[in-house]
Amino acid sequence: MEYVVGVDIGTQSTKALLVDRDGAILARHSAGYQPDMPKQLWAEQWPSVWFDAVVECIAGCVQAAREQGVDPSKIRAVCVSSLYGGSGIPVDAEMQPLHPCLIWMDRRATEQVERVREGVDLDRLYTVTGNGVDSYYGFTKMLWLRENRPEVWAKTRYFLPPNAYMIYLLTGEIAVDHSSAGNIGGIYDVARREWSHEMLDTLGIPAKMMPERLVESTDVVGGLLPQWGQRLGLAAGTPIVAGGVDAAVATFAAGATRVGQHVAMIGTSMCWGYINQAVDARHGLVSMPHVFNGRRDLYVFGGAMAAGASVAWYRDQFCHEEIEAARALPHGDPHVLLESAAARVAAGSDGALFLPYLMGERSPVWDAKASGAFIGLSLGHTRAHLYRAVLEGVAFALEHNIEAGRQGAQALEDKLIVVGGAAYSGLWMQIIADVTGYPVFTIEQEVEAAMGAALLAAFGVGLVSEETARGGWSKLVERARPDAARRALYAERFEVYKGLYPALKPFMHKLRSS
Repeated sequence: MEYVVGVDIGTQSTKALLVDRDGAILARHSAGYQPDMPKQLWAEQWPSVWFDAVVECIAGCVQAAREQGVDPSKIRAVCVSSLYGGSGIPVDAEMQPLHPCLIWMDRRATEQVERVREGVDLDRLYTVTGNGVDSYYGFTKMLWLRENRPEVWAKTRYFLPPNAYMIYLLTGEIAVDHSSAGNIGGIYDVARREWSHEMLDTLGIPAKMMPERLVESTDVVGGLLPQWGQRLGLAAGTPIVAGGVDAAVATFAAGATRVGQHVAMIGTSMCWGYINQAVDARHGLVSMPHVFNGRRDLYVFGGAMAAGASVAWYRDQFCHEEIEAARALPHGDPHVLLESAAARVAAGSDGALFLPYLMGERSPVWDAKASGAFIGLSLGHTRAHLYRAVLEGVAFALEHNIEAGRQGAQALEDKLIVVGGAAYSGLWMQIIADVTGYPVFTIEQEVEAAMGAALLAAFGVGLVSEETARGGWSKLVERARPDAARRALYAERFEVYKGLYPALKPFMHKLRSS
């Protein structure tokens, strides 16, 4: 039997899986960490944190598999996917990092966004890149570095996405996959599948800072350097496959490879995306080449900045009683207690509504100054009401993106696949079904992007056929069907949800600037 390793670098942890050519999991390992947030709305990470986690996870998987009798020489490939790295990692001519990577959560580039909107032909930018202008996008974060860290800018040789830099460290080869390049926005020509020298010149970003080698997510970038062989337990020269942006890789793991298939990945953030072959940035979503058949297919997605992050924030700030109580229980999970209480609250949370804009908001709002809010509170509301309102608020953000996506999609399948930490919550899956009107399916295995990365590795080195890669290894299970009465109630509440942001926007902005 032959094997592959799939690695996914996330915002708060890195996970790796070792699987056989049929997708059976033999070993898994994870390593946790937190992004640095030195100021409000800033989020960054030094790449050494990620690389240490990658090394630990690969070595942990290989060792666990060895203990089961797996011959490491039969591990044919490794693939690395990663969170959207925003600016990417600025490295010097010796490939040493010069500054932390400004990750997707970072919203500091608001002034740069305004200058781009005022000084650039936006219609042309939309047409070339298929994307808009926001501090979410990597190109605006690059401009922030240019204007606020000139000493870094002067020494920068390349900006490298997280997975590309990890692969460089493992192989010595420099390459960027098309999904990561496209997600930078602003400087990538989505039709030509190449860097846009026109937009680079317009924005004042030297083309030499963009690595020349662009590859498909299934391409082998290079072989594992000998110095890492013993540390990882792998043979020198083991092929390292390019991978891509985790949301697209998780979508691939769920079997979404055909036009109209759509998946919501709900972890720290939420990304809902579908497969399409055309894009229009005016609908307010993000587009990039898909990680499978990326020369033809696009992954078009929208997302909420703080999805699972909103749940974690509410838990940590207001639910100390449940956290302490859970310590005495076998599962040790306060969410089980919180969900049990919230399930006894009626749909609609007795009039409480939550806006999950705790780090500004991405699509379709696109406002770094948007802020979170509870609306409709009364003395009758409890922690359970507000916990349910948080789950409902993120579901409304999901529906807001689906509504925008329908404007540009050629078609959308009549089922919604959900992956990520939210998939473990039966209550949340039912809320999402009731809010969106779709039957909700999840992956049977507790895996997401790491499994997608493993499948990319297997396809990249010829262990599986295109037909197998297209169908995927994961088995889907139905988790919830929409209830007509709750669907009608949530449809009314969704209209309230959509109306709240424009009504509160002036006050949100005033509070952010005060």
